[in-house]
Amino acid sequence: MVANFLIGLREGLEAALVVSILVAYLVKTDRRDLLPALWGGVAVAVGASLAFGALLTFGPKGLSFEAQEAIGGSLSIVAVGLITWMIFWMAKTARHLKADLQHKLDDAIAAGKGAVVVMALLAVGREGLETALFLWAGAQATSSGTAGPLVGAALGIGVAVVAAWLMYRGAVRLNLRVFFAWTGLFLVLVAAGVLSYGVHDLQEAGILPGLNNLAFDVSATVPPSSWYGTLLKGVFNFTPATTWLQLVAWVAYVATVLTFFVRTTWGSHPAPPRAAAPSPTVPVTAAS
Repeated sequence: MVANFLIGLREGLEAALVVSILVAYLVKTDRRDLLPALWGGVAVAVGASLAFGALLTFGPKGLSFEAQEAIGGSLSIVAVGLITWMIFWMAKTARHLKADLQHKLDDAIAAGKGAVVVMALLAVGREGLETALFLWAGAQATSSGTAGPLVGAALGIGVAVVAAWLMYRGAVRLNLRVFFAWTGLFLVLVAAGVLSYGVHDLQEAGILPGLNNLAFDVSATVPPSSWYGTLLKGVFNFTPATTWLQLVAWVAYVATVLTFFVRTTWGSHPAPPRAAAPSPTVPVTAAS
């Protein structure tokens, strides 16, 4: 639940910030007539994300065990790829997100209301689809059904919406680069657990070998039913009985991605592409 809360918070804040930046810019430039088109695109994006989540949850029902495991393992690996891309993309983009969105909105306004709808749909829909896929993969990995992950994600999204609204009103300031850097660091470990689970699913489907070749089994020390076993499973998707292939995948992912992420995020920062890009500590404000 903690991992899903963080995913909901991070992705929800990103989507809410996108919407608040676009709304504030339309208000500031006195184009309130385009607000319905903007909100229409947001509504379609939310609906598409919910439909995608429902498809992932109920679509594989009725298939054979091997087919379900093959689908689950494949989608888990896809989810890891998307979340990895999102972590690096946001770490680089947070510093000049506002300026980029405003330039894209200018282009959409020049093309008409339909372009504004499409822009809002794509900007918010991407976050929604990524969130749905990763939450589904996390729910499969923790074997907790849908209630726990959905509650954690809903709480995270709720906090994100409130935080974005407070930033919009100028009540709080948030250093986006620092926020996305530290949450990205944690999500690398979460993603590694989902990758390990995806490998295990593919082993159970017979696609990958080594299902019975265990690297370690600490079930006696860390019982899956214990509170700490449940916590490790819920946060990091830790399994007491891990195969060698799972272990190799986990270690290789963490060692590679974490190294590049630390260098990218805390290394030297190149100047943003637009000279007028604001500092990430500047809140989104609306003009009266």
